[in-house]
Amino acid sequence: MKRMIPIALLACILSAGAASAVQYRQLPVDVYLDKMKGGWAGQMIGVSFGAPVEFRSNGMIDEGEFPPWKPDRVSNSLGQDDVYVELSFLEAIEKYGLDITNEQVGKSFAETKFKLWHANKQGRENVQKGIMPPESGMRKNNPHYQDIDLQIEADLFGLINPGLPKSSNAQAEKFGRIMNSGDGLYGGMFIAAMYADAFFENDVEKVIRFGLRAIPAWSVYAQTIRDVLRWHHENPSDWRATWRLVQDKWGAHPSGYCSTDPKGFNIDASLNGAYVVMGLLYGNGDFVKTMEIAARCGQDSDCNPANAAGILGTILGYDGIPDEFTSGIPAISGKQFAYVKYSFNDLAPVCSMVARENVKRAGGSVKVVDGKEILFIPVEYPQAPKLEK
Repeated sequence: MKRMIPIALLACILSAGAASAVQYRQLPVDVYLDKMKGGWAGQMIGVSFGAPVEFRSNGMIDEGEFPPWKPDRVSNSLGQDDVYVELSFLEAIEKYGLDITNEQVGKSFAETKFKLWHANKQGRENVQKGIMPPESGMRKNNPHYQDIDLQIEADLFGLINPGLPKSSNAQAEKFGRIMNSGDGLYGGMFIAAMYADAFFENDVEKVIRFGLRAIPAWSVYAQTIRDVLRWHHENPSDWRATWRLVQDKWGAHPSGYCSTDPKGFNIDASLNGAYVVMGLLYGNGDFVKTMEIAARCGQDSDCNPANAAGILGTILGYDGIPDEFTSGIPAISGKQFAYVKYSFNDLAPVCSMVARENVKRAGGSVKVVDGKEILFIPVEYPQAPKLEK
């Protein structure tokens, strides 16, 4: 006669086995801080690099002259919506905590006074009228719902979730529903997941493929990025050939609010996301080439190099970004970004505090090993949301 294992004992055995199966990656806190600062600095440098040519070229490659970089150009980032909008999200998280509700998210955004455009502007107007997220970002209430807005603001959610794409997805969705849905939402999740992976992965193609796993495989956004990856393999040294293929297939995709503009203006998230990916792939780890290619692709040519340089800056770390680009940051590091309470110097302690909490909530911990603080982060893989029809 076989002996039966009591149900309670069996449950204990199974739970013990599951617990032992969890794997952790170690990230020293000082390395986290360097990479996180590199992500913020990359955004600041990228948006300042592309600002002089923003929307100079729509529906065509920008072959014009770019002004030479000067260290004080980075001060342009202090007044850029690419930075101050996502920092308002950080303020809301600091105020309400990570369990912030949809209503608190909406009301926090409704109270902001900064300049906004397109999906952000419509989303704020919606919540001011009492249309709260997620309804404020839905197609029926926001004709800009698949535009670029969350994509240029989701960097934060990767920077406070090192190696944690499930958490970055959840937080990008909570805030992203203010103004976006569909591809507009997926763009933010994609960007955030790439940042999350950049704390551990140095290969940009692997980072991009990791980000793809965070969004629905059959979304237009994912299809566009897969095309860019395939065409990069077919034309590994000719980004202009890939640009033409992207333009022919996706350049007039109707999801973007302005994609049918006769002058070619298009702020569709997936199209501009393709340009971010092209900068990363064809830049091949070179900071200048990454920004320049992302900007020369045209359209939102300050936001796209900001995303690309931010992700690469996270991979490289602040100390790995060429000095010619970071040398102007100390002079402005104590100045507040427009409309928010943070300066560059403030970001490290606040983001570190939130990141520690995210790690703990994911089942990780912070330990001191040989006198050094280490983040023990559970190995986590992206989990895409269901495709919105």
